[in-house]
Amino acid sequence: MRKSILAVCLVVSAFGAVSASVQSDAAPAPSVQRRVLLTQDLQIPNYQTVFVEVTIPAGGREGRHTHPGTAVVHVQEGQLTLDHEGMPSKTYMPGETFFIENGKVHEGINNGTSRVRALASFVVEKGKPLASQVQ
Repeated sequence: MRKSILAVCLVVSAFGAVSASVQSDAAPAPSVQRRVLLTQDLQIPNYQTVFVEVTIPAGGREGRHTHPGTAVVHVQEGQLTLDHEGMPSKTYMPGETFFIENGKVHEGINNGTSRVRALASFVVEKGKPLASQVQ
């Protein structure tokens, strides 16, 4: 009995070591950075405005998500491709601004070779997560 338990432990340990080495060899996906610059309660009950700087590295993508309110996004650097539910994909250049409706599934993608930097202003329900990932 002890030999079979020991054998199982050795197999599990070996699998864990192989799994860890495979994961460490894989290049990490570029990560999106979001920095909240301001959060302010509004006079509208249960709502707040949140002002965020979003940076998407070359080859990065946000993942499909929604917001519990509206967003206005202004592209400052790079070229941001927006996949937006119910609309054709569109690429926004520096100086361009777009609007995202409450609850619409969308994703910002950087297909370029330099970072994308954008400022996003949200009017959202207080206490809810700013973004919710979807499949």
